[in-house]
Amino acid sequence: MTYKSRISIQVSLGGYSFRKEDEKGKRFSGWQTPDHVFTSPELQSRYDEVDISLMTPKCTLVPPHFFDPSRAREILSEVVELDSNDAVEYVAMPESGNVMVFSRSIGETLSRVMADTVVRSDGYKARILPELYFILREVGSVREYNRIVASYADGWLYLAVSQGRTLQLCNVFRATDFTTAEYYIFLVMKKLQLNPEISPVYFRTPLEPEQEMSLYRYFKDVIQI
Repeated sequence: MTYKSRISIQVSLGGYSFRKEDEKGKRFSGWQTPDHVFTSPELQSRYDEVDISLMTPKCTLVPPHFFDPSRAREILSEVVELDSNDAVEYVAMPESGNVMVFSRSIGETLSRVMADTVVRSDGYKARILPELYFILREVGSVREYNRIVASYADGWLYLAVSQGRTLQLCNVFRATDFTTAEYYIFLVMKKLQLNPEISPVYFRTPLEPEQEMSLYRYFKDVIQI
């Protein structure tokens, strides 16, 4: 069996992290500063699959029958604050049956450097997509009935929750510290009447040991993906 090599990169305002998978197994980098980009051997290779995620809170989901590409900017501006020069894009999400409208204009250039540096085996560049896009994709692969997937960076919590195949929540919350991020997670759990003691929580972003231990006080399991 041919094993596909994969790398999943997350870019924030302060740096980046990556998860590499190949025939040797998985490797998580933890948060790295931008100056490591050109010295990290993992970023100098080509991969069969490359994902590049940008931690942008400027995104929203729209049902396809309500989506008009010519109104993409207007739709996004109704839920987030956009500057006049912010570029707006959209991507179909067949897994959840929605269209994600988003802006990558958050004042960084590292994501474009990553897209130019880490390319696929066929030479093509990966499209830079919002973190919430990848969170929703992960929700679909979780086996538990209660599916809770989150990321935290730059003072923003990215969270999606589904029960079975039904998406209950997909949102971004302003959280200046991790304690506030936990508050929003538990508030959502309470609103949806989900019991954390029987539910694992999945995190895509690296967790500090104290953050992981704090979550373990409430959840059945804390899983880094």
